[in-house]
Amino acid sequence: MKEIDPLQTKRAGAFELWMKAPMPMVTIFKTLNVKRLVKLAHKSGYKFNMLMCWCIGKAASDIEEFYFLPVNRKLIQFDKLGINIVIKTKDGKINTCDIPFSDDIELFCSNYLRLTKLVYETGNAHNLGDDYMIIGTSALVKYDIDGIVNLYSGIFNNPFMAWGKYKRRWMKTTLSISFQFHHTQMDGEQSCIFLDKLQNIINKYNIL
Repeated sequence: MKEIDPLQTKRAGAFELWMKAPMPMVTIFKTLNVKRLVKLAHKSGYKFNMLMCWCIGKAASDIEEFYFLPVNRKLIQFDKLGINIVIKTKDGKINTCDIPFSDDIELFCSNYLRLTKLVYETGNAHNLGDDYMIIGTSALVKYDIDGIVNLYSGIFNNPFMAWGKYKRRWMKTTLSISFQFHHTQMDGEQSCIFLDKLQNIINKYNIL
């Protein structure tokens, strides 16, 4: 990662407008059709949430804005992405686990299983450190919810996606998600492009 001059980037205007805003986070809600992912999970043995996390990383990896992040009123540029998930640990508490994104789904799946097991067993968080721009996620898979607006602390400005239980409908299996991001990092247009890419990857990408 490296600090860059925001005035030399496309985010210059957004940096001036939103970096010092008391509440600079934006949340967008969307309903995804995840019927294909559910089928893939059943057919392949992959966990549904692992597939969701991989698709999120895949969609984000092609969008320039995901490699920038406002940190301590500076604009930081990264060259690697990671996905953070919340784990219920062996002792019934929760902690977080960073997983490095890889375009190779087998490698991503291997890291996902290994690192989530580590956090589950030890109860300790696994952090990738400062070299990765982390996309936060939270999955409340047992509960029928429409979305979550995450806590804004002013310390962690990372994009964050949350979802609950998918819903089976005639001809569709839908998943309501919420996507929260710092307005300095991206605008509504880029976030919507990301969500469209996510749906297209779920629909079309040849994972198997």
